[in-house]
Amino acid sequence: MIPVPVKLVIDAVALVAYVIVSLPSLTGVAPHEWLGLAVAVVLIVHLAQHLGHVVSSVRRAASPGPARAVRAGRAVLAVLLGIALAVCVTSGVMVSGAVLPTLGLYAEGYYFWNPLHAVSAKVLLALLLIHLFINVRPALGIWKNRKSHRG
Repeated sequence: MIPVPVKLVIDAVALVAYVIVSLPSLTGVAPHEWLGLAVAVVLIVHLAQHLGHVVSSVRRAASPGPARAVRAGRAVLAVLLGIALAVCVTSGVMVSGAVLPTLGLYAEGYYFWNPLHAVSAKVLLALLLIHLFINVRPALGIWKNRKSHRG
């Protein structure tokens, strides 16, 4: 089990890395591609460390209670984030001008993959902003609570 402060640090690193990678004009295309793969790994770790929470949220969303709609909404958001990440990474690799050639590979279908990558990146950003908005307050509460118990 990963301690909560470590999870919050991984979350913060994932957010900062995503912001940097989401601006290829800042990094250049080749670094954008390589950093994108690295960020994908960080986001997969993030998803993995919260998978138990997502699974329990999905189960609780099916149970009756006043917060059922909220739990269901959070579960749907988590699933949509995973799908958007998978589509964005896959389409990004398929239009790669640096990663694939380095591996000696070439992918057909640029005119399919490139628009898909652009749209999925925007959808991923929108979903991440929603995710951040609904989770920043609980995360800060956990962080403050941990600090007050230590000091």
